[in-house]
Amino acid sequence: MSSESAVSTSPLNAPSLNTSLLNIGIAGGGLLGRLCAWRLARAGYSVTVFEAETFEQPRGACWTAAGMISPLSELVHSPREVYDKGLQSLAIWPRWLKQLEETQHQTMHFRHAGSLVVAHPQDQAELEQFYLDLKHKLANEEANGRPGLEELVDPLNHIGIRTLEPALSHFDHALFLKPEGDLNNRRILHGLLADLKRLNVTLVPKTKVRCEPNLIIDDQEQTHRFDLVLDTRGLGAKPQLEGLRGVRGEVLNVESHDVVLNRPIRLMHPRYKLYVAPKPNNHFVIGATEIESSDMSPMSVQSCLELSSALYTVHPAFAEARIVEQSVNCRPAMLDNLPVVNVEDGLIQANGLYRHGYLLSPVVVNQVLAEIDPALVD
Repeated sequence: MSSESAVSTSPLNAPSLNTSLLNIGIAGGGLLGRLCAWRLARAGYSVTVFEAETFEQPRGACWTAAGMISPLSELVHSPREVYDKGLQSLAIWPRWLKQLEETQHQTMHFRHAGSLVVAHPQDQAELEQFYLDLKHKLANEEANGRPGLEELVDPLNHIGIRTLEPALSHFDHALFLKPEGDLNNRRILHGLLADLKRLNVTLVPKTKVRCEPNLIIDDQEQTHRFDLVLDTRGLGAKPQLEGLRGVRGEVLNVESHDVVLNRPIRLMHPRYKLYVAPKPNNHFVIGATEIESSDMSPMSVQSCLELSSALYTVHPAFAEARIVEQSVNCRPAMLDNLPVVNVEDGLIQANGLYRHGYLLSPVVVNQVLAEIDPALVD
């Protein structure tokens, strides 16, 4: 097996076949699997998707995630590749979601309104360091014809904060990361599922599988043969993908009718890195812990206390918010925390999205599609 950068041949064993006759099997019905199936089915491929759980509520991190598209926030702590691909995804998501909205006749709630980074006065140094890190990493952008720090980031005083987020006017300083966006992940997962059904994609729920070139073998040892197999199982692929590990994340979903936020908020804190992602119907996704473990047991008391106490400091009215959901999941990650696309004849593995699932998935899907037919790449 070789990495994507080293592969020059098609993974299809029968490249001369008409695409309408090609039969592609996908293992994993999470975000990556659904997006691949959706793009392929729209192009006329015959697609079958296997999912270990139900399609209505997959167990993967895609269901638990906050759905933030935040390349600038990630640039501080991630390799440059994440930033570049995140910007590409920001351009792709609106096009794809518009196509999905046209067939599903409902909004997918993509919001391109930036995000806000705030800190309490005693933690002001954290905010200043975040700004300096961004300045350092974006130092040569303008010289290379790309948007620089001043175009991407606005330092705000309390007047600027009050203009953007009246509920946060008690903060004195913030950074407005203008290019960032967010989306309603669960709405999109349901929308994709509905469109897969409309496109006559064969959906096989509650079936654990393993993958081999041209073959998907289910938990009853039945073998399903395809012209090409895509393995997008996330942590389900751990026995077959060396170096894949789980990174535990815990999030709260709260409901509050007393706080209105218009965009995701990040709170800089020496110990907690909290984000608050507003969702429809007065819901907020609060996250997230990051623990090197594949433990899927319920949220710990310590994590709940830390997330809750940090949330309370963002706005005191969150004290009366109702916790409607506590979620735990494990992000599939490689050793370098970067996604991987491995290609061999009859099999493509795409995995390791880590905490960048919605940030990077359109680009990773395009990498997979490019191996099948470059004309499919958007």
